[in-house]
Parts: sequence; C-alpha cells; structure tokens
Amino acid sequence: MEAVLSINKIKGGGVVKYKSVFDIIGPIMIGPSSSHTAGAARIGRVARSLFGREPQWAVISFYGSFAETFKGHATDVAIVGGLLDFDTFDERIKDAINIAKEHGIDIQFVKEKSVPVHPNTAKVRIGDDQSEMELVGISIGGGKIEITELNGFELKLTGHHPAILVVHEDRSGAIATVSNELAKHNINIGHMQVSRKGIGEMALMTIEVDQMIDDEVLDEIRRLPHITQVVRVAD
Repeated sequence: MEAVLSINKIKGGGVVKYKSVFDIIGPIMIGPSSSHTAGAARIGRVARSLFGREPQWAVISFYGSFAETFKGHATDVAIVGGLLDFDTFDERIKDAINIAKEHGIDIQFVKEKSVPVHPNTAKVRIGDDQSEMELVGISIGGGKIEITELNGFELKLTGHHPAILVVHEDRSGAIATVSNELAKHNINIGHMQVSRKGIGEMALMTIEVDQMIDDEVLDEIRRLPHITQVVRVAD
C-alpha cells in the first residue's frame, strides 16, 4: 500500500434488526468481550491486511473504555493477534504478545487521556524499513468494527465485506471511471465513500462490494486515468 502510505499517514423504544443469530450472540472468539477482544482483534487484522505484510514495529494507542480496561479485557493481546493475522477464534491470540516478540516485532502500548468520539477507540501505527501506516478503529459491539481514519483520510470501513481502497488525484470523472469499471464486470457496490485532503489534492475512495474482486479487475482500475494506487482489503 505504498502510495497511501506516502501521502501522510430495543434502543429507546425502537426496533433493532439482526441479519443473523451471530449478530445477537457475537462472534466465535478467544477472550472475554466481543467489543474489547474480538473487535480489537479485527481492528488489528484489518491493519495487517492494509499494510500487506507483518510489521516490524507497532505503536498502539487506546482511548476511552479501551484505555481503562485493555489489560483486564485482553484488548492489547487481541489487537496484537490481529496484527499477526490471527482470526478472532485463533487459540494463538492468548500468546500473541509473546509470539510478536519471538518474531522480533517491537510493540508499544499508549494509554491516551483524551476523550474519543467513541469509547472503544484504538489508533494503530505500524511500519517497517519500507514504510509506515496509521489507522483509527472503533469497536461498535458484537465484534463489529469500523475503521474511521487511514493516514489522515476519513473513511468508513467495516472489514466485514470485500473492499478496495483507491487512491487517486482529485479530478473530475475519477470516481465515475472506477464505478463504471466495476459495473462492466457486474460487481455491485454496497457502500462507497470519498475523502480528500483538499480540492485538487489526493483523495481516497473506500468501496465495499458484494464479492471479492479478482486481480485482473484491479489491474484494469490501476490503469485508469488519475489512479495512483489500488489496494484490496481481505474479507
């Protein structure tokens, strides 16, 4: 993800609808809390997916409820497990910090005092000799997460659907050409968000789709005008 990296960095009487029983009981997981453990593992795993490889170092900052309880709820262990590409049910999560040390990964935890927008917030900064990346993720309950910031770009990425991130120049027609390319291959867009640094500067498309996009389609998008980088996020 070198191009992105180089840029910078019921409720109250209502009815809650669930898509499946797993939305109610939460995910299969290691650890005591779907929000503090499973959600944290998924934040770490999305970071690993976006970075594309195992990092050499990580600085993990916890905010709000995460900052107060990350030791007792194993949030620290879970997020490191995600960085090691362990799924929420992987037994190795319990030893993730020790495994990371064995891999030579330098891990630093920071307990932040500032008040976040969401109580379960973590900022993950990872890197190696080639590049570094920073993202902010929140755990919204039941093991579900949202990535709300990537290298200074605002976005909304759940990590529960196949997705691509498209870095592009902020030019007229750039969004339409990507959308048309996906439509040409019968790929349906479930959610799209565009964030930019400023008018005419670099921008980021976050596109969640209904099926995994193969390499051939990604290569065609990369060849479109004004496109700088295309990264696939694993489901």
